[in-house]
Amino acid sequence: MKYLYASVLTTALLAIGPAGYAAAADVAALEQAARQEGQVMSVGMPDSWANWKQTWQDLASQYQIQHSDTDMSSAQEIAKFLAEKNNASADIGDVGVSFAPLAVQKGVTQPYKPSTWDQIPDWAKDKEGQWAVAYTGTIAFIVNKQTVKTIPHSWADLLKGDYKVALGDVGTAAQAVNGVLAAAYAMGGNETNLQPGLDFFAKLAKAGRLGLNDPSIAALEKGEVDVGILWDFNGLNYRDQIDKTRFEVLIPSDGSVISGYSTIINKYAKHPNAAKFAREYIFSDAGQINLARGYARPIRVERLTLPEDVKAKLLPDEQYKNAHPIADAAAWEKNAKALPRLWQENVMMAMKQ
Repeated sequence: MKYLYASVLTTALLAIGPAGYAAAADVAALEQAARQEGQVMSVGMPDSWANWKQTWQDLASQYQIQHSDTDMSSAQEIAKFLAEKNNASADIGDVGVSFAPLAVQKGVTQPYKPSTWDQIPDWAKDKEGQWAVAYTGTIAFIVNKQTVKTIPHSWADLLKGDYKVALGDVGTAAQAVNGVLAAAYAMGGNETNLQPGLDFFAKLAKAGRLGLNDPSIAALEKGEVDVGILWDFNGLNYRDQIDKTRFEVLIPSDGSVISGYSTIINKYAKHPNAAKFAREYIFSDAGQINLARGYARPIRVERLTLPEDVKAKLLPDEQYKNAHPIADAAAWEKNAKALPRLWQENVMMAMKQ
């Protein structure tokens, strides 16, 4: 596989940072520096998530860079970088895109722009190279075809059904919170106006059709979920693990929200070159295809030629035409914090009526 990656290693530029990072560095030289460090320590990038396992195996077998991970949440990763500082035990992390600017504000990141930088959408990267989204998540429906006679292809279709819709706990789950935002987009709102999304779920609640259970793989397998609202990569993974013929996964045609997960490189990393080279590989064709094998939609998906078996794991590009990235991150952060209270006032009260 190494020869497939050779072209990637010739043109990358290191971002110039205030702490004196090298400019226009040759990635071949970065590779050699990474080999000398010989290891990279990650947080929130376990083998079982998004097929990180294959990327770590590639780095070990092709470049002799060994790896270990400590799994933790986005907030915990940033707190770890900040608490340890010069005693850093982690070099690189994977955080939800809403947490990436926070990591920059806390001063715990360092920049690196991979050679494929220009192929990353502007919404999915920091202009200085402090963070970049490697793969996306888009709110989708997973439909149990055994219990739902007419498959809903839009939020509007959901309102016409007679089955239950499972969203999960809006008080604790980012997936559920983004589900409300996705409905808001479809109903004419956005991250600054969540009321259309709340009204949508209030209608389901009032009709006795809002399920309070989480659309987890266990609940789906037991037949406890008719339609679940969840990230596309979760839905596709669950579908294939249980029974590919039993479920349909789709992006609602009238609107959804697209988010993602971003790599952040620890400002205090003990193995900074290995961390930067890991990001370089993650954004290469090989690294992006690795993510796709784990059902995570690569940020460069439109520039990739995916193997047929990998393409079959993802939804067609055309399903994403009405998926919106968050345009106003500050407004979304504020409204997302208020959403659990608004959910109680608007949706749970409707359920009791």
